[in-house]
Amino acid sequence: MYTIGGIYCMLPSSENNYQPVKNSQTKLDQFLVCGLGSLGQHCVAILKEYGAVVNAIDQEEPKNWQVPNLLDLLEQLLIGDCRQTSILEQANISQCRTILLVTGNERVNIEAAFAARLLNPQVRLVVRSDKQNLNELLSQNLGNFIAFEPNQISASGFAIAALGDENLGCFQLEGHQLRVVKHQVKPSDQWSNKWHVCELNTLCRRVLNHTNNPSCLPQEFHQWEPEARLQPGDIVIYLEVTEQLQVKQLATQSRYNWQQLWQEIVLGRAWKTLKQKIAYLWQASDRYQSLRVAIICGITVFFLWCFGTVIYSLNYPETNIVEAFYATAMLLLGGYGDLFGGINFKTPPELAERMPGWLRLFSLGLTVIGIGFVGVLYALLTNALLSSRFQFFNNYQPLMPKNNYVVLIGLNRVGQRVAALLQELKQPLVGISSTAINADFINKIPLIIGNISDALDKINFANTKSIVVVTDDDMENLEIALMAHVHSPTTHVVIRTYDRYFSDNVARLFPYAQVLCTSAISAEVFAAAAFGENILSVFHFDTKTILVVEYMIEAGDTLNELLLAEVAYGYGVVPILYQKFKRSPVKLMPTDNIRLAVGDRLIVLANSNSLQRIERGEMFPRTWQVQVEKVLAQDAIFDGANEISLISGCNMSTARKLMNNLPGQLPIALYKQQALYLVRRLSKLRVTAYLKPFAQDTE
Repeated sequence: MYTIGGIYCMLPSSENNYQPVKNSQTKLDQFLVCGLGSLGQHCVAILKEYGAVVNAIDQEEPKNWQVPNLLDLLEQLLIGDCRQTSILEQANISQCRTILLVTGNERVNIEAAFAARLLNPQVRLVVRSDKQNLNELLSQNLGNFIAFEPNQISASGFAIAALGDENLGCFQLEGHQLRVVKHQVKPSDQWSNKWHVCELNTLCRRVLNHTNNPSCLPQEFHQWEPEARLQPGDIVIYLEVTEQLQVKQLATQSRYNWQQLWQEIVLGRAWKTLKQKIAYLWQASDRYQSLRVAIICGITVFFLWCFGTVIYSLNYPETNIVEAFYATAMLLLGGYGDLFGGINFKTPPELAERMPGWLRLFSLGLTVIGIGFVGVLYALLTNALLSSRFQFFNNYQPLMPKNNYVVLIGLNRVGQRVAALLQELKQPLVGISSTAINADFINKIPLIIGNISDALDKINFANTKSIVVVTDDDMENLEIALMAHVHSPTTHVVIRTYDRYFSDNVARLFPYAQVLCTSAISAEVFAAAAFGENILSVFHFDTKTILVVEYMIEAGDTLNELLLAEVAYGYGVVPILYQKFKRSPVKLMPTDNIRLAVGDRLIVLANSNSLQRIERGEMFPRTWQVQVEKVLAQDAIFDGANEISLISGCNMSTARKLMNNLPGQLPIALYKQQALYLVRRLSKLRVTAYLKPFAQDTE
């Protein structure tokens, strides 16, 4: 999962702010948290926000309470070994919907997962573990099992924070690269003074937030005015598709799945995929230049080979096509003298003497062209072999970037993951570490190994973009950040911490620094996964977390049979991908008029509050109504009824009755953006309509 932003401050929930969904009440079972370290305590706090009943197990009562009044949040706290059957039974494991195993020992977590599965075959297992291969195998064999590693979860947040520019988040989805951007409108922008906010929404872009006051962003998704005209100084936050990575993956794929090929042929996508692959190779960066040359040379030689075989076969019918094939190959490899110097591809030798002059000239041309192109292929192959040999034997150290680079301090597992993500984003960086680094990592980025204080003196801070400090010690991270601030007071600083109180205090005392608490970020993911959600990525910005969540629609859940407009505006999420059924084409940035059904797949951007509303089936109230006045053309009655039924979700008979008895108002309430969209669509159909506040007595 990834975040957009801490920009979203949520309103406190109250009964007046929500509208329950009919027949969708969700039963909240018990949850069990094993391990009350920093991560475990934050998990308990977030689970309680969902309204869950939470029990906990720990080896001893925690001495460092990072969550105030944590004991009051727990139904019961058991002191003991969570791997023991008796302890799990005392914690009512048989009544638990989910067990979160978040101790600091991976072996304990896995062993406790086995014990819990034996006692409750249906319990969901959410495990803290970094053993990726083992986690995948356990998921396949145990079922209802998911594992996360807090350091890996938080790495993306540090990478995005390091960019320090308009980028608030970045993630991959179904072969596409998506990013979240915070943009301040400038007078020179094409949007300025011309576009309404709603006009920014396209097939590749979705507006997430808008404000004309940079110091006060809306508190929820969709809390912006669609008809507002963009002015210089306005802040717009939007999600956009930036790159189609699927093509890149196809370009480097070594083996092809024939079942997948057949599916693409059936769906009519095989030729499109091939064109995308060719287009990517042709437009790719310089690292594919040699490959492009090799492909062009190879195709040319192959074409001449086939063409020459046909020419010789047609001119010498008595010659076997196989012999013509080999003769052409010999010419392409420079064998002109062999063929016309007494050795021919067909006896008797007088065939060469009877050869027309144009054919002899063609044969010479084949030899000349073949020598040139085959020579190029040999050169490329030799260059590749020598380059790989020198790279293997030479201890190559990348050059220090000149400007606009990130300084990454601390190259532990988190630091190396952050470095890898920044490289994927093509961000120049320099690594600093006080200890020796894994040999596999040494040649990937410029490194400074040694005392960190001395290393900072070697950095030209005037050209740095940001400084990210991710060592394993809170106090060391703070010390390094303060030293870096002394060197360059204007440089953006990102600090890694583990304690929420410490993070909050540092953020208040040093406002120039962006402080990210690993446990707080990860707890959002673990808690959401505890309710069965599939968390794809997470973003963090300004201490807030946004999740990319995947839903598979099932009978009886709170999303079934809702329009995407109702899901988006009712629960406060942003639908970004919809798939009707497995293996069907996916729709990025789907339209609001799609109705969900059992078996559908939906991916949304959501925060913790949104997920809680979905879990409980509590929607924001619909407060707007559409008044339809008149039609300007007779055919608009039919088309207008269709549009009303499609966008509002009412049945067709209700829509036709309205259109045949104008003026009148739609008898169902809508969300504001949903109603505005309906009014705009009716206007295009020459139907006059407008919005009005919903009157309760009209239902």
